[in-house]
Amino acid sequence: MLTAEDNVLLTRTGPGTPMGDLFRRFWQPVLLSEELPTPDCAPVRIKVLSENLVAFRDTDGNVGVLDVNCPHRRASLFFGRNEECGLRCVYHGWKFDVNGDCVDMPSEPAESNFKDKVKITAYPARDYGSCIWIYMGPIETMPELPQLEWATVPETHRNVRRWLQESNYMQSTEGEIDTSHVSFNHRWFDLSKAPRQNLARRMKNGQPMNNMDGAPQLTVKETDYGFVYGSRRDVGDGEYYWRVTQFILPFYSLIPNPGDREGGRCWVPMDDEHISVFQYSVSTDEPFTDEQRKLMNVSPEKLLRVKYEFADGSVVDTWQPERQMHNDFLIDRDMQRTVNYTGIASGREQDMAMTDSMGSIGDRTKEHLGTSDTAIISGRRILLRMARELQEGVEPYAPSHPEVFAVRAIDVVDTQGDFFKLLEEQAELGKAQPIS
Repeated sequence: MLTAEDNVLLTRTGPGTPMGDLFRRFWQPVLLSEELPTPDCAPVRIKVLSENLVAFRDTDGNVGVLDVNCPHRRASLFFGRNEECGLRCVYHGWKFDVNGDCVDMPSEPAESNFKDKVKITAYPARDYGSCIWIYMGPIETMPELPQLEWATVPETHRNVRRWLQESNYMQSTEGEIDTSHVSFNHRWFDLSKAPRQNLARRMKNGQPMNNMDGAPQLTVKETDYGFVYGSRRDVGDGEYYWRVTQFILPFYSLIPNPGDREGGRCWVPMDDEHISVFQYSVSTDEPFTDEQRKLMNVSPEKLLRVKYEFADGSVVDTWQPERQMHNDFLIDRDMQRTVNYTGIASGREQDMAMTDSMGSIGDRTKEHLGTSDTAIISGRRILLRMARELQEGVEPYAPSHPEVFAVRAIDVVDTQGDFFKLLEEQAELGKAQPIS
């Protein structure tokens, strides 16, 4: 468990917080590129690290991300006119370009230079990996974009989705690096009724290897980009099923899968109680077919485009799954008795039901962690240490070394029982490879 003070340090990411300062050293995805489909299209409202922003694509195709409120009288620029390389407030006509400069102020006399003295908060933005990324930290420390494999492969080999989730970023991040829950939370008694993507698991004697050992042995190795950990399941005959998961700073995962698929999620804090989730998949072989994309998009189910309003009255434009806490994730108790462990039909919502039910911000002072929580403990320690070091003037290593992000998860059955020796022997499996 954590102290109350450490839980606050870990979970608060707004302006001026130590963890918020750390996250602002990294580029972060905030939208899908398709949400700003054409030059001069409608702007989109977003919230990132407790800041209310508006994103737009200007006449030249460049993306701007600005404070949502006009600095004149604080009217929302979401209602603005996106025209002639700028977003114009419709209250008094003030217009801002993607750099935050006021380029027109028609409500002031023509001879006035007042517009040259006004600037709106603007963050550098880039189109990359089918997403819009922004950098919110000091300009003097702005790094290159991270070389995450899912962002660098051809678009034909990539699938990305986004939605809003109602919990703190760390609860979902911890869920991603908790391999033991797979043996329970995602267990299907009747495999004939499991979604097809759930069948993409290693099998032995007709049984998923995840289910053959519910108490895997975990080993963690800290890296320049976060950490990698191996979960070893004894599947008999002198063999071990190794699932080697990547935790990539500050909140990315790569989840082991057999075959030619890579994938994971990242958990970008909107504020301390909501996250923008990005789910990414990569084909390391042939381009994805339309049928494969359809199957990948069944979890979460039924993403609905919504105008989501926060308690403070701010609004974002996003997607939400149909299954939510307010409808108990549509749990089916008959299904729970006979078909699967949770009674929830979709794998992603099986996870959401667990992490969101902890409360908006989980109280880690009341936990009782065991050996299966080794990776979670490591993740917390690394983030807390880095946030404290930054307050002492020590910049994080990973952002300024974008090449360290080019890694893969490993899913393999091997007779090797030592994790560190396995990493040496299977080193090539853990490296991102060129895909054309």
